[in-house]
Amino acid sequence: MSSNPTPRTRVVREPQRAVYDRDAVNQILDEALFCHVGFVADGQPFVIPMSFGRDGDVLYIHGSTASRMVRNLDQGAPVCITVTLVDGLVLARSVFNHSMNYRSVVILGTATLVDDPAEKLSALRALSEHILPHRWDDSRQPKEKELKATSVLRLPISEFSAKVRVGPPVDDEEDYSFPTWAGVIPLEMNSGTPIRDERCKQDLPAYLNNYSRPRKSQTA
Repeated sequence: MSSNPTPRTRVVREPQRAVYDRDAVNQILDEALFCHVGFVADGQPFVIPMSFGRDGDVLYIHGSTASRMVRNLDQGAPVCITVTLVDGLVLARSVFNHSMNYRSVVILGTATLVDDPAEKLSALRALSEHILPHRWDDSRQPKEKELKATSVLRLPISEFSAKVRVGPPVDDEEDYSFPTWAGVIPLEMNSGTPIRDERCKQDLPAYLNNYSRPRKSQTA
């Protein structure tokens, strides 16, 4: 399902790379491990890297009730959330035309504080399951004091755009004869062998055997 871009989310630079399809945006969000949250507090811009979770057309982020981010966003401050996945280094024949293959998403809007206890718990579960599926049910559930110390913010995924680059380098025609290697070096996230905590007596659960971050299909 495609969404019409707003003047704020319409891609101007390299518009042929723009993606306004919600399913494609969701795929990028679901593959990414963390986002960057941008906001302005007292005239000073801040960009905070943090984990997130998606539930349908809603993005959830969380933080300490005392954090600067929460104190500003729950008062209606505009927010910009970005996610970027780098899929490869694109080595051209000229330095000017070097690039990267990537998939990125920008979401704009106003976040609201989640007050309903059931939604708050559901949002925290979505955050946990986004990082590592099955871990929520395999862990101790949050205590009341932990829930009180944590704020959850909801941002509708309604004003958004994505930008995607795939494929080989694009050089100026006269540079194709330049004697240097050109092409793409693929990049991907790989997980190592789990390291047991020295006080852990449990066997490694099945969902952690050969764990790897699921890779979604790229948008052409």
